[in-house]
Amino acid sequence: MIVMVSSNLTMDAVDFRYLLLENYKRLGISEKQVIVLLMVDHLLRSGNSFVTGDLLALKMNYKVEECDSSLAELLKDGFLSYETKEGKMRTSLEPLKKKLYAQFQNDLSRQKASLSSPVRTEMLSRLYSYFERRLNRTLSPLETDTIDGWLDDAYSEGQIKDALENAIAAGKKTMKSVDRELRTARKRGDIEKEGYSGVSDYWDKDIEKTIELAKQKWKEDEGK
Repeated sequence: MIVMVSSNLTMDAVDFRYLLLENYKRLGISEKQVIVLLMVDHLLRSGNSFVTGDLLALKMNYKVEECDSSLAELLKDGFLSYETKEGKMRTSLEPLKKKLYAQFQNDLSRQKASLSSPVRTEMLSRLYSYFERRLNRTLSPLETDTIDGWLDDAYSEGQIKDALENAIAAGKKTMKSVDRELRTARKRGDIEKEGYSGVSDYWDKDIEKTIELAKQKWKEDEGK
């Protein structure tokens, strides 16, 4: 559910944690990653400018290796980054905040548009028919709602059909599998579009090595 607010809001005016909890599933973020992200945000707000797996492990019921792995996944998926500021390494959640804010703005824009427009109605009708033909069965009300939700998430008719075909090719004919295909494709597209790397050219491109390098840099900074 999206609450109607002014479209003039800046990113700082919208609560990051609220947006994360409302939209993490739409961005393909797991519940475990949500907890890690919330803890990273908490630590940053508490004055820890650089967050490592060691620091997370002190605050969470995860081992250091698990925390390192979670940070590596989040870095690879474009939800956090590391940057050098004033000669010191820092952790940033700006990549995630920008994605969440963009999603928020898209939702506001869609609210202003008529969600029951003839174009949308026709598109949904085509998608329902396509799914029923390819799955060889009638869709349930929950499944039609899922397709409707994909349009709300700004997936095109072509993207939805392609995701269904990819799921079928993989031998999986569930809506959950189609949803996973959609989110994987979007995540891949975001990375390619941003030329991604939450890592600057200064860093090793291997994510695990990047975290180790970041840790080493942090230790050096602390020793100054």
